[in-house]
Amino acid sequence: MTILTFLFFTALVGVITYFLTRKDDHGTSTGYFLAGRTLTGGFIAGSLLLTNLSTEQLVGLNGAAFTDGVAVMAWEVIAGASLVLMALYFLPKYLRSGIATIPEFLEKRFNSTTRTITSFIFIIAYAGILLPIVLYTGATGLMGILDLPKITGIENETTLLWITVWFIGIVGSVYAIFGGLRTVAVSDTINGFGLLVGGFLITIFALNAVSDEGIFKSLSILKEEHPEKFNSIGGKDSSVPFSTLFTGVLLLNLFYWTTNQQIIQRTFGASTLAEGQKGVLIAGLFKVLAPIILVLPGIIAFHLYASREGFRPDHAYGTLVNDVLPPGLAGFFAAAMVGAILSSFNSGLNATATLFSLGVYKSLFMHGDVDEKKVINNGKLAGLVIALLAMSTAPLLAGQDSIFGYLQKMNGLYFIPIFSVVLAGLLFKRVSGKTANIALAGGCIILILGYFVPPFTSIAQKVHDFHFLGIVFATLMIFQIVMSKVAPRSEPWVHEDSGVVDLTPWKWAKPMGTGIVVVVLIIYISLADFSVLKDDGAEASEEPVVEAVEPTEASTPE
Repeated sequence: MTILTFLFFTALVGVITYFLTRKDDHGTSTGYFLAGRTLTGGFIAGSLLLTNLSTEQLVGLNGAAFTDGVAVMAWEVIAGASLVLMALYFLPKYLRSGIATIPEFLEKRFNSTTRTITSFIFIIAYAGILLPIVLYTGATGLMGILDLPKITGIENETTLLWITVWFIGIVGSVYAIFGGLRTVAVSDTINGFGLLVGGFLITIFALNAVSDEGIFKSLSILKEEHPEKFNSIGGKDSSVPFSTLFTGVLLLNLFYWTTNQQIIQRTFGASTLAEGQKGVLIAGLFKVLAPIILVLPGIIAFHLYASREGFRPDHAYGTLVNDVLPPGLAGFFAAAMVGAILSSFNSGLNATATLFSLGVYKSLFMHGDVDEKKVINNGKLAGLVIALLAMSTAPLLAGQDSIFGYLQKMNGLYFIPIFSVVLAGLLFKRVSGKTANIALAGGCIILILGYFVPPFTSIAQKVHDFHFLGIVFATLMIFQIVMSKVAPRSEPWVHEDSGVVDLTPWKWAKPMGTGIVVVVLIIYISLADFSVLKDDGAEASEEPVVEAVEPTEASTPE
């Protein structure tokens, strides 16, 4: 029953997507990479949510909640506030420029070298960090939900992992390489609905597994037996200590939702600014509610499985789903989960193809008249190469203590330099292209040295990884501000209107944005217990020598 419902719903999404997109324009760059600028608010919101809501969230974040409790909701709740900033500040500026990629915006703001550097950074990061993690977490989650070892008879976990990774990768490549952005957005929206419904059902079934007296009684039991798991304020041993909410966690969130090509590309395909803002803010509202399906199940899994010897946090969600869902619903949710995996994977591939075609191939290898067909075909070829590379490296991630913590740490390598340049370019009109290029290259080098090269790693480890990201970001911003005075561009930058998109804002954008920020504050305050910070301070004062000489494992996110 599980396998039949899985195959049925997976095929159903494919058929519906085909009929809705079969007449789309796939022969031009705008049609293939930007859905012909026809996306409305519903498709933008659905695609934003599902591109983000994949197994690195479902498996990884619930695994982090298994260890740290609701403090890890920072990644979701703060995302709501970040999306408000995207809708009200960044999106109007992007659509005003009429761009298809972030590197294209940086070329308009700085120069072609900036675009090329940023394109290569994105492509390398997606190929080496994002896509392998999406495939690995997707395969791990699917193996648990469908109990693939039992169904397939393949007992060797490594062999099954390789097979599952390649299955997901091949199907995702078909969507991304042959379908274009609108195919991705439509399939995302359909799968997104299924995943949200399935996610809420899992939480309800899981709560019923805690107690048969109702979900409120179950919540009461969880709070009574594990009060430390329901504190929104992370202590020093948490993967997200409270102080990091104002440094690395905030910066990673802001980049992800305002500058990350893989995520925001669908907003560039908005039919109008109003539709774009509507989609972004609807997504922001759902992100604020996301801990119900991305954090609470991890805490429930801790209650149910923490006593099992050798139980790994990143197996929490798959095990929980397999245990609490009836076979028919397990197949339905597995199909929706595969849709989420495919969404993140094919969105990353589509973004990579876009970046290569428009940011590298078109600007470096084509001169004079542009052959649209050749640009698209080279983008598809680049997507295929990246897909094969990701499928070949994903299984090698097995053994990481926390795949979600690893993802956030690696993301910082390119998030921070790119975000600092985009923000400085928007805020300071005199920053030059040369300054931006130095900041991009220098920021990446500093972060690589701090992460991987002794003795620089010992310097970086004196503070939390996320504080280190904040320090690097502040350094890059100060450098660009100083250089805008010392060696400014000859004329201040003028942000011209491309006239491609109607820039009339949505009338409810500001009220809805304000409401989302208020809800974020309420959630944090209602779950806050600041005594954990006092305890940390007391412990630090009692053992100053030990803390200085032997940093805890909290120096790296887990």
